Amino acid sequence: MRKPTSKQRAHDDSATQEPAPKGRGRILPSAAGEPAVPLPAAVRPPPPGEGKRGEQGYLAYLLRQAQAAARLSFERALGELGVTPPQFVVLTMLKAYPGLSGADLARVALLTPQTVGVIIRNLERDGAIAKTPHPVHGRILQWSLTERGLDLLQACRRHAMALERRLEKGMSDTELATIRRWLAKIAVDLQEG
Repeated sequence: MRKPTSKQRAHDDSATQEPAPKGRGRILPSAAGEPAVPLPAAVRPPPPGEGKRGEQGYLAYLLRQAQAAARLSFERALGELGVTPPQFVVLTMLKAYPGLSGADLARVALLTPQTVGVIIRNLERDGAIAKTPHPVHGRILQWSLTERGLDLLQACRRHAMALERRLEKGMSDTELATIRRWLAKIAVDLQEG
């Protein structure tokens, strides 16, 4: 019999810990034979919006936290339609720029070519998009929305606009303009450097 690795031992140890009682911290692993000890409240991370997860936090972390919360909310809303956020992005880009190739879609949707390939196959299978050969370069396929794709995009946009209204709630036009300008500047500045 082989000796378990440290990773396997850590997994085995974590599986034997008792779950944390509701409203209390995680349980610290105990030494052999000693009872488990709950983590003190000071060790637990604060909820979003407080401490380092709030205004005291690093900008990059706060951006990631906000993006993750917005994405999860959007994923749940689109899930009712059987659509993922990347599929929504592809549908949106094809509405804005009909006739894009898969490679062009990957660039404008900020997705990998492999991801776009899977999305295209699924959307085509579901009848939301259709392909035509490029008029000059016949080997290049151009993609466009079908009537079904337009209807699906319209349903998705209702969810997107509801999320947009939640994000904008309580902010003035000046604050929103400042945030939009700042987010766009970050994308440009970090892409250049």
